Amino acid sequence: MALVTGASSGIGEATARLLAREGAAVAMAARRTDRLEALGGEIADAGGTALPIEVDVTQREQAEAAVARTVEELGRLDVLVNNAGVMLLGPILEAPVEEWEQMIEVNLRGLMYASKAAIPHLLEAADGERSVRGVADIVNISSVAGRIARRGSGVYNATKFGVGAFSESLRQEVTRRHLRVALVEPGAVATELQGHNRPEVKESIEKRFEDMEILQAEDIADAIGYVVTRPRHVAVNEILVRPTEQEQ
Repeated sequence: MALVTGASSGIGEATARLLAREGAAVAMAARRTDRLEALGGEIADAGGTALPIEVDVTQREQAEAAVARTVEELGRLDVLVNNAGVMLLGPILEAPVEEWEQMIEVNLRGLMYASKAAIPHLLEAADGERSVRGVADIVNISSVAGRIARRGSGVYNATKFGVGAFSESLRQEVTRRHLRVALVEPGAVATELQGHNRPEVKESIEKRFEDMEILQAEDIADAIGYVVTRPRHVAVNEILVRPTEQEQ
């Protein structure tokens, strides 16, 4: 049983589809319920099980409720994919502070809230009497921006570096209890993420990648699927996936 945040589009949507094809019952969490309902219908039509959950992960009570509902309705929780995120780029000196706050709330706090709520259930799924695989997984979606700081993305870099630090520390705490923690770091991907930027920033992003064959959401979902389907004794802790033509 899996819970995917940010499942209404992009990497989250592609991941929900992939996990459902692999036989997992999938709880899909996001704010846009119309999209979740459509995706859930698509998965159900293909013979899968999908549970749409409206949630704003920046609200701790909602994140906790999403985890609780997943366990209640699907029976347990084996996989958490923390995909919800926002990327608002631009020079630090000129950026609206509200953009910084939004990135910190979604990229860091939301991920931490969901993880904190899910960990007891994941540990039970890994080693409890109801254990099926004998292992459970948290997959945190970071970015190449969590490895390399670039001009014009300082606060986004800070949140994604933070995701990496949180993930590694948590991994060390729980890995001997067979809860695996993985970090997936995409490079440039064709999703809605860039569209949330101010017009001048969006134009700069598009210009940077206009002559490059960038990744599709399904490419990252494929990496996530690989991570969570490894044998119990194999933990893939980190995957960096760039377009072949991307230098940084």
